[in-house]
Amino acid sequence: MKIRIRIALAMGVLFCVVVFAGSVVVEERAGRTLQQSASRSDTAEMIRRIEAPQVPNRQGLDGLTLQDMMTKLHTPGVSVAVIKDFKVQWAKGYGVADVKTGHPVEVDTLFQAASISKPTFAMAALKYVQDGRFSLDEDVNNLLKSWHVPESEFTREQPVTPRSLFSHTSGADDGFGFPGYAPGVPMPTIVQILNGEKPSNVGPVKFVRVPYQGYKYSGGGIEIMQLALTELLGKPFAEMMESTLLGPLGMSNSTYQQPLPEAMAGHASHAHGENGEALDAPWHVYPEQAAAGLWTTPSDLAQVAIELQRALQGSGKVLKQATAREMITPTGAGPFAVGFQIEQKGQGWYFSHSGGNWGFRCHLMAHVRKGYGVVIMTNSDSGERVVSEIEARIANAYGWDTVDKPIFR
Repeated sequence: MKIRIRIALAMGVLFCVVVFAGSVVVEERAGRTLQQSASRSDTAEMIRRIEAPQVPNRQGLDGLTLQDMMTKLHTPGVSVAVIKDFKVQWAKGYGVADVKTGHPVEVDTLFQAASISKPTFAMAALKYVQDGRFSLDEDVNNLLKSWHVPESEFTREQPVTPRSLFSHTSGADDGFGFPGYAPGVPMPTIVQILNGEKPSNVGPVKFVRVPYQGYKYSGGGIEIMQLALTELLGKPFAEMMESTLLGPLGMSNSTYQQPLPEAMAGHASHAHGENGEALDAPWHVYPEQAAAGLWTTPSDLAQVAIELQRALQGSGKVLKQATAREMITPTGAGPFAVGFQIEQKGQGWYFSHSGGNWGFRCHLMAHVRKGYGVVIMTNSDSGERVVSEIEARIANAYGWDTVDKPIFR
């Protein structure tokens, strides 16, 4: 009998322990659920503040909702991804991808990244620098086969280097801005683009000053690097970008293929003009893939910013910390490092890049150290002002360092 009582007591104690342990787990899970709900609620409130008329109203566009602002500024569609704590906190589409069909912008709707293609390419190129395939500071002619930077008084003592090309300090004077080509027309080769030969619709790339002497934005310089990397690696450009960067970063809604593959075209936004009108083609085609050819979404493009932010902390998927620093270290002339523009806004330091293709405008901006940022993409030639306003609203809502604050003295 005593043995049975002892067993019963032991079982009772064990039962109590199990029930208590179970209740603790339930409470902990409930706590996590409450935290997640609170987090979702906080995010929803942030989105509401950004979309609503701004308080205080400083005049201008503050009195308009985000959607009313898009209408006023003739921007049919906008897509946004906000980065917080080194990850995409939220993403949302607004308006329509095509005014003819009225199809809505969704988070997986593709937009042309335009010139944000350049720093994305620079990040991939740095992986090959990291792997010892070439140096940022060697003569780029060492990498080129079918075309070379001409020898001149400007390049005899200081050669044109990959670093100078990626930072727009090479002495190239083209200032491109590529207009693109209507779908179906003959496309030039990269060599034809660099030489300004038909069917290219731009002039030749010329060098008019010593490298690192001054800054001038040069899309042609980025095309030199596109040619150099494809010839060095012996691989098509879009394939190289997919295997080196887009795939490893999980950018499944992105491609450098030009023209856009048919399988992806149904998810792509169309180009619109200054008044929000449909243009005479759904979009232009860009054989200048490295400079202007990336199709992507804000959520995907945010992964490039997050990779740089994480790599600078020592935990990148593609870049090591020392390599990542090349993307935030200006050369000494102009505002660009390898790929990104570096600037102080308010009390914070940011890397950024804008983009403007035929019928598309976009911007990426992220803090160098604090794990936050934003990507905004639009489908209108008038989208730049919408981008600026949304970016300012997000910065104010989240209290970013772009807002000047007094320094204690």
